[in-house]
Amino acid sequence: MQDGTVDDFFIENRTFDEMIVGETASLSHTVTQRDIDLFAVATGDVNPAHVDPVYAETDMFHHIIIHGMWGAGLISAVLGTRLPGPGTIYLGQELRFLHPVSIGDTMTAKVTVREKKPAKSDVTFDCVCTNQRGETVITGTAYTRAPTVKVRRPRVSLPYVRVGRHDGMRAILDRAASGTPVKTAVVYPVDAASLQAAVDAAAAGLIVPVLIGPAARIQAVAQSIKADISTLRLIGAADGCAAAEQAVALARKGEVALLMKGDLHTEELMHAVVAPETGLRTARRISHVYLMDVPDYSRLLLITDAAINIAPTLQEKVSIVQNAIDLAHMLGIVQPCVAILAAVETVSSKMRSTIDAAALCKMADRGQITGGLLDGPLAFDNAINVAAATEKGIVSPVAGRADILVVPDLEAGNMLAKQLSFLAGAEAAGIVLGARVPIILTSRADSAGARLASCALAVLMARSVVAVSA
Repeated sequence: MQDGTVDDFFIENRTFDEMIVGETASLSHTVTQRDIDLFAVATGDVNPAHVDPVYAETDMFHHIIIHGMWGAGLISAVLGTRLPGPGTIYLGQELRFLHPVSIGDTMTAKVTVREKKPAKSDVTFDCVCTNQRGETVITGTAYTRAPTVKVRRPRVSLPYVRVGRHDGMRAILDRAASGTPVKTAVVYPVDAASLQAAVDAAAAGLIVPVLIGPAARIQAVAQSIKADISTLRLIGAADGCAAAEQAVALARKGEVALLMKGDLHTEELMHAVVAPETGLRTARRISHVYLMDVPDYSRLLLITDAAINIAPTLQEKVSIVQNAIDLAHMLGIVQPCVAILAAVETVSSKMRSTIDAAALCKMADRGQITGGLLDGPLAFDNAINVAAATEKGIVSPVAGRADILVVPDLEAGNMLAKQLSFLAGAEAAGIVLGARVPIILTSRADSAGARLASCALAVLMARSVVAVSA
């Protein structure tokens, strides 16, 4: 009889001759959200009873439950790894599902040898799955062809699998889509990605696009992506610079409340935005923020500045920090934790970033920066990981809990944001703050989801400005 104990390094079977009728083996697992996500991704089973909390509240169980066949998979795991184990051939399975399994439940799958058939080494098993309360969840019968040769193998290490949930960004999209679409000047959308982003944002109820650029090229692109733009306003402009100037003029007249970058260089767009007499400057320093939904981080993360200010001075960083704090407030973060990043955690006269960090913290103490809780200098690991901060002996309400990361310069911010996007599976929304209207600033490498998220963030900003003005 097997008690479920497994060798951590080896996996060994029970041959047909070794098994006896009545012999059992079992395996237990506590269900997590990750289990549901992995099963849904692997099988494509996105039944809303398993993956949509809003829908699940309306069904018979009133909450998310895991897929029934996940439990059947636990039975399969016992048969394939414990009894009989390696070399087993699964011939068939009968199952009855008697009770739902929820996140936090501990499921135990147990198999018992019912019958052995020597002619072909076939073995029939009674199967039962129970939860931590002793309730029977699944019953059934498994039919197998048992191994006849003894097998003992090193246990294979499974690959690390990241499940990328972006619930924070999804909430922002839902919030933005629930209001009136915002008129948006789409500057030079002469490539498929930028025009598709505008069309998608319009279809999602986020914006009313005003397309600015060479009409023939835009219409040709629309035809290539099979997008109907016949109902959209289209303003002719010969090139990117002219389109940017037209867009800025519309914003100054109040005809649009957002600008959205198309297929032109950021410098071309921003040149028109910061023009002294005809641009969109305010008393604030213009800066860029990436809002990032990182699957392995427990909160939304704002990174600034990664696209506008190349090597900001201390005074410019004051505005950069304040812009990010104000954006965090708009997102509902009452007192954002602001980590001023550097390579080390101590102030050094040889590293300007550490001196700036210390000065910014003292300026916050004196009320020159308001609305956030600042600390720095902090290295990246100490800013976002409590254990790393504890290991370094850092005592701080910000360390390990940062909502905002303030980088030393544009190069550091750009590299950090792209590493999180391309290596950590983050979904990013990019926005320019400090001008008269929010500016949706996306990269050519951005996914369709990132472009849509950027639109949603800008829409919320535009509406908040209107609400404050009212």
